[in-house]
Amino acid sequence: MTVLEQLGVDQLVAPGVLRPAYQPIVDLASGDTVGFEALARWPDLEVRPDEAFELAAEAGRLAELDWACRLAAIEGALSAGLTRDVALFVNVEPSTLGRPGPRGSGAVLGKAQERLRVVVELTERALLRRPAELLALVERVRSWGWGVALDDVGAVPDSLAMLPFVAPDVVKLDLSLVQRWPDATQGRIVAAVMAHAERTGAVVLAEGIETERHLEQAIALGATLGQGWLFAAAGPLDDPLPPADPLPPAAVGLDVPESPFALVEGSPRLQTGRKGLLLGLSRHFEHRAESAPTPPLVFGAFETADRFTPATARRYEVLARRSPLVAVLGADIGPRPAAGVRGVALGADDPLRLEWSVVIVGPHYSGALIALDLGDDGPDLDRRFSFVVTHDRDTVVAAARSVLRRLSPV
Repeated sequence: MTVLEQLGVDQLVAPGVLRPAYQPIVDLASGDTVGFEALARWPDLEVRPDEAFELAAEAGRLAELDWACRLAAIEGALSAGLTRDVALFVNVEPSTLGRPGPRGSGAVLGKAQERLRVVVELTERALLRRPAELLALVERVRSWGWGVALDDVGAVPDSLAMLPFVAPDVVKLDLSLVQRWPDATQGRIVAAVMAHAERTGAVVLAEGIETERHLEQAIALGATLGQGWLFAAAGPLDDPLPPADPLPPAAVGLDVPESPFALVEGSPRLQTGRKGLLLGLSRHFEHRAESAPTPPLVFGAFETADRFTPATARRYEVLARRSPLVAVLGADIGPRPAAGVRGVALGADDPLRLEWSVVIVGPHYSGALIALDLGDDGPDLDRRFSFVVTHDRDTVVAAARSVLRRLSPV
């Protein structure tokens, strides 16, 4: 019987058994330590972190273990006297979002808000499975003055797709980008990260720097911060060094509109058009999503389920074959209105029931048709809408964020 087979989750979360290690995060220009990433470790149990989390997941206690790791990381930093001048990076498992912490967790988090500069790391795992909870977490930690990092960017397409929604203060490049020459796909990822950093001022951090060659490549990829064995392995948090240039303040919270049309209501760019015209515009955006080099996220609001016709369902099935997330919303929409497509049934008082929107968000292209039904009677194709066509990225992302907050967990 292996050590893992003998273990139970109770042993993993027992007091004193979980002892975090802290790996320095350094400024690549000066070599100064600007932060530490807390890593879960069980030195007395000889179990790897991935094995521990797998065991907890099988036992249905993943959230409990995730909270234990998080609290141990914060308590260790508080005990070591870490100050707000040095950032503490703490991992959060997205699949446990929305789960309450154990008794006493509020007091620990309160001390952390007062004394620490925490950066919450969201891993790429399940980012698109619980988007509403993810956005709520981002809003909450930003209200505390904490930062947000998106981890392992480049390992899977999902993490890249979520960049504009999480709007991370720190983008952590996966070690695969640092330790080998990027291929064409990874080149698109790097270009998207560079564009995001240019637009938002986000800091790029490279993981897995083990050699001088890795360091050279990290800097070429736009990273200004790094971590890896070239600088130091993870270990106890002893006498942390004050940085010469601490991380910039966390970004302010992101507004989430009530609905996409709420963003453009009153805009001088509003037009009035009939449904026949809007059908052509809608299909134009669907075609742009299908032909985009890097698959985007696609959202469609159709008022009612009967307007998500079989022909439309077939088009969205095609989009879902390559896009990380395709979702449609409307009254009486089922959870799987088409193969690979997520559905959301809108409540009777949801303003989105009166809107028709197609929103496309990708790393290199964004666009949206945002329309409000004017309530005409008569032939369906003659119904009039007040609408805007926009390629303003901030507007498109905000519209998509409004839709994302309605998606239930998978």
